Amino acid sequence: MDLSNLSVGDLRNLQEQIKQEMKKREVQEVQKAREQILAIAQSVGVPLKDLIATPARGSGKGTTVAVRYRHPDNASQQWTGRGRQPKWVKEWVEGGKSLDKLRV
Repeated sequence: MDLSNLSVGDLRNLQEQIKQEMKKREVQEVQKAREQILAIAQSVGVPLKDLIATPARGSGKGTTVAVRYRHPDNASQQWTGRGRQPKWVKEWVEGGKSLDKLRV
């Protein structure tokens, strides 16, 4: 297609037609991929919910970490040793006391 002979208006019209055609084809490709994935899952007997679910990992959100430090006078104040030190730990250490005395 020789675009040099088209007017600016014709080029803009063509550009709009291209955008619409691209959107239409993208939707068609996603639908086709979805159908192929479902067909593969059905052929091996994997339920769709298992295919969509993400496997649990050993780390990340939802996992708990054991407490490593606990205040001797207030058991509700505890820290896993990860991330920033809580204020009470920082005050304990700045007071010249050993962090090892808080270890559980």
